[in-house]
Formats: sequence, C-alpha cells, structure tokens
Amino acid sequence: MGRLIRCITSDSMVMAHAIDSTDIVSKMEQIHKTSAVMTAAGGRLITAASLMGSDLKDADASLTLRIAMNDGPSGTLIAVSDSDGNSRIYVENPVVEIPLNSAGKLDVSGAIGRGGVLYVIKDFGSGQPYNGLINLESGEIAEDIAAYFAKSEQIPTVCALGVLVNPDLTVKAAGGYILQLLPGAADECISKVEDGIKSIEPMTDMLSQGLTLEDIIKRVLKNFETEVLEETRPQYKCNCSRQRVLNALMSMGREDLEELANDENVNVKCHFCDKEYDFSPAEIRKIISRKM
Repeated sequence: MGRLIRCITSDSMVMAHAIDSTDIVSKMEQIHKTSAVMTAAGGRLITAASLMGSDLKDADASLTLRIAMNDGPSGTLIAVSDSDGNSRIYVENPVVEIPLNSAGKLDVSGAIGRGGVLYVIKDFGSGQPYNGLINLESGEIAEDIAAYFAKSEQIPTVCALGVLVNPDLTVKAAGGYILQLLPGAADECISKVEDGIKSIEPMTDMLSQGLTLEDIIKRVLKNFETEVLEETRPQYKCNCSRQRVLNALMSMGREDLEELANDENVNVKCHFCDKEYDFSPAEIRKIISRKM
C-alpha cells in the first residue's frame, strides 16, 4: 500500500502533495508485465493520477489522465484515480524495447513520443465532467503535467515523478510530488520555491535513501515551514465487477450481441486489472431478449 500526504506552507502560499507509489507501480508491473521503460512510463502516469486525484473534494469523484495520439511505441495510456489516490492504469503496449537515452536512463520520452495529447478528465458525478487537454510538451510526463496546470488551469506548478526499476524488472522505488502556488503568492515566494528545487535529488533517490515523505517535502520546500493536512494510504485498485461488465454488454448493439451468442463462451478481460469474466451464450441471449 502506498502513502500520500497533502501539505501547506505556514504562509498559505504553497500547496504540496507527495506520494510513495512504490507498491502501486509494483502492482501495475505485475498485472501488465511491463518492460522496464514502460514500467517507468506507466508508473509516472499512475503516480501523477494518484497525486491529482487526491485533490478532489467529492468522495465519489474521479480523475482520468489519458495520453493518446502520441507517436511513440507505447500507444495509449489511461490512468484513473479516486479522491483517495487509489488508482489503476491501462497500457496499450506494455512491452517496448528501445535504447537508453543520452543520459543512460530509461527513455520514457522516446517510448511516449512528443506528438500526442494529454487529456485530463475530472468526473464529479454530476454527469458533466471537466475536460482539459494540452499537446505533450516532452513526453516525460512530469513536465507535461506541469504544463497542463499552467496552461489549462493557470496554476504555477512544479511536478516531479520517478520510477526506479531493478535489473530483474521489479520496482525498487516510485513516487512523486506536486507543488502549486496558491492565489496571492508573491515573487519572493516563487523565488523561494525555485531555490528549494534547483539542487534537489531525484524523487526515487530520496526514497531509496529511506527519507519519509515529510523529509522530502522539507527538502523541497526548505525555505518554508510546512504542515501536513492529510494522509491517505492509496493502492492499485480496480472497480471492475461482473455487473459492470454486464452493463457494458447491455449497451452493445443487437447485431454485435447476436454474433457473440454464436460463440461457445464469451470471455471479457478488464484492461485495468486483467480479471476475466465469462458469459455463456444463454446469458448473451438473455441480454438480447431484454433489448427486444
């Protein structure tokens, strides 16, 4: 289970969210059997979704981050989080093998590409979700998240995301933080934030050293006094169920259902958790009869 904290500076000028998502990303790797670079890419996106989802006020609200129309080999990625930071992810191409980047690191930008779009969807349960989007800035994901906040929500934001993958493809550490300036923040406040982050170590290095999330926030916001407002224990969590799959089948057209009814057995697999649901031809015909 992960750990996520939400903090504010004593002058109420900076809000900070930080997460240790090691367990969440490990579960993602186990479910989707991702290659190293896709563990890093998917891990960054699901970590960002948890951080952003935790800022939703309504318990029934959800946040979706979708990277699509990108020109990299990763294909589409979709990460969904609830208001507690519990999250899940779909990875279209879980196995991508490309060379390391010029710095000798996993080439997330090369896997994602730069020609795509980042969609941000906030569903408050009212039937009218908020939809935002930007063109990908770099494909590194953290920079793209920061750019989204700056361009679509006009909130100056610093975002850091990281995933450290072991040689055996398991996850050694994963996490991230988001810093956001609140209304009224003066230029002096901006300078203090910039001074704090200019020489900060990568998130995964700090987690690997055994630093707590509180320690990390104190380092990042070294020029401020901070207070922890809330702590949650998010996990990789899928909300699929047989009834949800049944509802999806019921939304299909009659011709498609009649084609399915000719099969010996209909197997539906959840894209987020790989759980399988089987439906017999008789069950499919029962759905068809309800549509008549």
